[in-house]
Formats: sequence, C-alpha cells, structure tokens
Amino acid sequence: MPKEKHKFERIAFVASEVPEAIEAQAALIKRYGETAPTEADAIVALGGDGFMLQTLHRFINDKIPIYGMNRGSVGFLMNDYKEDDLIERLQAAEISRIHPLSMIATDAAGKAHKSLAINEISLFRQRYQAAKLQIAIDGKVRLEELICDGVLVSTPAGSTAYNLSAHGPILPIKSQLLAVTPISPFRPRRWRGALVPNRVHITITVLEDAKRPVSAVADHFETRDVVKVDIEQARAIELFMMFDREHGLEERILTEQFRF
Repeated sequence: MPKEKHKFERIAFVASEVPEAIEAQAALIKRYGETAPTEADAIVALGGDGFMLQTLHRFINDKIPIYGMNRGSVGFLMNDYKEDDLIERLQAAEISRIHPLSMIATDAAGKAHKSLAINEISLFRQRYQAAKLQIAIDGKVRLEELICDGVLVSTPAGSTAYNLSAHGPILPIKSQLLAVTPISPFRPRRWRGALVPNRVHITITVLEDAKRPVSAVADHFETRDVVKVDIEQARAIELFMMFDREHGLEERILTEQFRF
C-alpha cells in the first residue's frame, strides 16, 4: 500500500536519457533533495509515456506511488512539468491502482516465458504470411480461427495506446474489463474484437506455427516463435500511479473518447 499522503516528503527522482529530463532531475534534486527509490515515499518519473512504463516495470513489486512529469513527447500518462509546490501536488494527487497482465508464452521448443504487461499483450506475425490464431476464454474456444496480422489484449490503462490505434475500444480506468482487439483481421473480416471480464483466463493458440510463426510482446518484452500464450490479470500485483486531481487518469480516458 502507498504511504500516507502527508508523508510524501522523501522523494526519488528518476529520468529518461533525454537532455530535458536529465536537466529537470538535477533541478528538482537541488530543490527537494534526493532519496533512494526503495526508501522514498514517492517516485517522480521524468520523461514520456515510454519511460513511465519502464519505471512502473522497474518498481513493479515495491508498491511505491509513482508520479510522472512530462519531459517527453506524448505524456498521456504524465502530469505537467512544474518545479514549484511539488510536495503539495503529491499530497493532493489522486492515486489510480493498476493491475498488470501476466503472460506465459510457450515457444516452439516447449519453454515457458513469463512477463508482465501494464498496457497490453500483443501477438504479431513474424513473416509475410498472416498469423492464424485460435482464441479460448476460460478453456472454451470462442474463435476457432482468426487470420490476421495479430491480436492484442489491453488493460484499461493501455486502452488508449496501441489498442486505440488498432481501433479497439477505450475502457474507463475503473472498469473490470479487458479488450481483445484484432490487428488487421482478414478472416473473419468483420470481427472487431471483444470485451471480456478481467477475471478470465485467455489462451491464444498459434495454428500452423511452423509455417506462420508468431511473436508475443508484453509491453516491451518479446518472445519469438510462440505456439501458445496464456494471459490473465496479475491480481496480486498493484501499481500506484499519481495524477493531479484536475487531470486524473479517469478524466483523461473520458476526454480521449470525445477527441476527433
């Protein structure tokens, strides 16, 4: 569990490699001091959305709240960068609790590869031929054969990322759902995906894996030549993301649905 808000005084600052983030880190450390991340009441991540994901993965088992400030390009998961009143902003911030997805990808040699994903787990064709996939929910086959460039399973937190680009639905952050979204489906051509409860176990089996090899990616972690991927929510793991109250993650996701 995150520490009490009135104790957000020991702050750790971590930065991406871009000059703007490094300069901001130095300025904030000079002003607020420096604490080791594992001893901090909060971690301030300076960079873009990609760096925020890296930071969440880095401290995924530490249950320390992470407050991002945008020193990158996109910044959907980040707060605005300001040096003033940082402790007060941390004290007033909303905390969104996030459960990642767990992936067990079995490769052609029978080896199981375990990874966690905060945004999404994606399967992609590795060569020129389309992938041929079978999708089962809690052991029951729901889609016998999907011919496509790939398919992804997205969390609510990740639904505005690659999932949205693949024409998947935006999910409210507090919804108990996962989005299963095809990537360039060829057959069935009109299948646009599904919303499933976040408590289910999803199994994606690769058909004709030798002829149509597939890779599986959990956020930034790739496993190649997979034959089966098992996906479920890692309910025992909680991540804590902090947002300014006037622009919390729930508000951002709601706003995103009305953009054109």
